[in-house]
Amino acid sequence: MPPNPFDTLSRRHFLAGSAALISSPALAQETGDETQQAFDPLRPPPEPEPPVQRNISAFRAKSWRPYFDNLRNGAILVDIDSRALHYWSQDENVYKLFPSSVPLSDDLTRRGRTKIVRKVEGPGWAPTPNMRKRNPEWPAFIPPGPDNPLGTHALYLGWKYYRIHGTHDTRKIGRKSSNGCIGLYNEHIADLFSLTKVGTQVLLI
Repeated sequence: MPPNPFDTLSRRHFLAGSAALISSPALAQETGDETQQAFDPLRPPPEPEPPVQRNISAFRAKSWRPYFDNLRNGAILVDIDSRALHYWSQDENVYKLFPSSVPLSDDLTRRGRTKIVRKVEGPGWAPTPNMRKRNPEWPAFIPPGPDNPLGTHALYLGWKYYRIHGTHDTRKIGRKSSNGCIGLYNEHIADLFSLTKVGTQVLLI
């Protein structure tokens, strides 16, 4: 039996070769029938964003008072610019701050006041009619599970097709990556889901 070529490689050569592969992303973009698509078309990676100066102080605690008259049923503030979601409980004993994904463009972004009208654990997902027109190859419905774009929990808002939901694709959090919804890490949406109720106030700014 011929010797395994890896047996003859030194650790130094192996690490050097690995580093070369990692530092050469162009190698992963070869074309050909044997090259498989690197991502799920239903969950493509976020579009690259131009480099910007980010100030970590933008992601900070806020007071609810400039945004809400009261905390009846609790309140959620989504700050599109800082890509953060804030939650206050009705009795003010609970405050949460979560990083979020936000819509890809201004025309997909909706701002204003609404509320939670439905809560679903293990949501199914159906693309909107406009999504189906743009992507006719997409399935009409995706059941709950690891391929579902809504993650593990969804809070349905008073605006049709708009939700605050989880995601299995953690690359999207902190980025412009949605078609209008607000996305959270699955562990964060589970936490928020447990704190909110139907009727919780929601404001997107």
